[in-house]
Amino acid sequence: MKPAMPALFALVLAVPAVATPPVPMTPTLEGVADSALRNDTYAWDFVEGITTEVGPRQAGTEAEARGRAWAMRWLKANGFANVADEPFQMETWVPGEARAEIVSPFPQPLAVLALGDTASTGPDGLTAEVVLFRTVDDLRAAPEGSLKGKIAYISHSMTRTQDGSQYGFAGPARWVGAGIAASKGAVATVIKSVGTDSERTPHTGGTDFPQGVAPTPAGALAIPDANNLERMFARAGGKPIMMKLTLTPRSLGMTTSGNVVGEIVGRDPSLPPVLVACHIDSWWNGTGAIDDGAGCGIVAAAAKNVAASGRPLRTIRVLMAGAEETGLWGSKAYSAAHINEPIAVGLESDFGADRIWQFQSNFRDRNPGLHNRIVKAVARFGVSGGTGVASGGADINIVRDQKSAIIDLRQDGTRYFDLHHTANDTLDKIDPVQLRQNVAVWTQVVGILANEPGEILPRQ
Repeated sequence: MKPAMPALFALVLAVPAVATPPVPMTPTLEGVADSALRNDTYAWDFVEGITTEVGPRQAGTEAEARGRAWAMRWLKANGFANVADEPFQMETWVPGEARAEIVSPFPQPLAVLALGDTASTGPDGLTAEVVLFRTVDDLRAAPEGSLKGKIAYISHSMTRTQDGSQYGFAGPARWVGAGIAASKGAVATVIKSVGTDSERTPHTGGTDFPQGVAPTPAGALAIPDANNLERMFARAGGKPIMMKLTLTPRSLGMTTSGNVVGEIVGRDPSLPPVLVACHIDSWWNGTGAIDDGAGCGIVAAAAKNVAASGRPLRTIRVLMAGAEETGLWGSKAYSAAHINEPIAVGLESDFGADRIWQFQSNFRDRNPGLHNRIVKAVARFGVSGGTGVASGGADINIVRDQKSAIIDLRQDGTRYFDLHHTANDTLDKIDPVQLRQNVAVWTQVVGILANEPGEILPRQ
């Protein structure tokens, strides 16, 4: 017997409808970047992890090797493909002990650290008269042989700047000062640390000796101690300032370092990739949080975030270079190994973790459409377009060697040289809000580049 029509209609209404599951929506690049500004945890996770579990990562040492292994595990755990450690050999220098004291006329200890690639005084140290030079140019003007048997002291007047330009002004005291002093007969050199802080924390860093000039002991005094030494000169009444300096660095010879690489593989592997870089090593005296654990966290987070907005057209290759601090060994090795593999564009994060304030490229004139599109895209993060020509970070030698496109995302360097190469380069100095702004800007820029089908730097 057929049910009556009203009953049949009621039966149909009683059967629950089968809901169609919603189609998941892929977030837009802009949405992912905006979310990173508020919520990104990847960069913090990286820099917190590597500084906590590894700490200082002196180039060419076992500690740097542990840092590379840690970074590889992190990249694999976060979905990166083709993760590898590409080894290379390097001359490895380690610091040893460092002590300085004024013997007369005002006896007292000074805080000092050895400069990279310098020689040892031997465990008993050396004692000699100190000669004051206010600038590197003053040292250059000293007569040949005038420093025989003496210690050269080199000062400078570095100040804080947003763009870090004062590093180029003060840096020669460290970069070339010891070599110039040695060429004029100095038995050792001490410099005022190249920095802008007032802490008793010396700033180390590498120095160079000219060809044919044997390395001599060289160290950097903490800025308050350097200022104290200069006051001693002012009131010594012509009496010689005598210093005992003990520095015991040594060379380990050739050891293994390496470059860590990983990729977000694009839809069209035939297109040259986007290279995003940082460096994995640090000096021994800090934990390498701002220099350059934060940079590695920023570039890796950006690559991962771009993938969350959909598989990019181009591959994004992350390069965490080894042994940057002691001579760009990793950057040079990577370029030598991959020089025949074209890179579309390269950019590096290696200036701390404070906010990005300016975008620059080297294709502003040759590809104004793309340049201006990026300028507009990052304006909402408080980033302006600069008129300068991007030159790139230390670890993207391959991009300069190939004469490819380069982008600089310029970070606020006002406080960077308070911490640079010091024991105070630790996690607590990173502002999570500013770190997230870096990730957001990098996500937006890398996402645009990785989905750009045409040449980024058109041939002239």
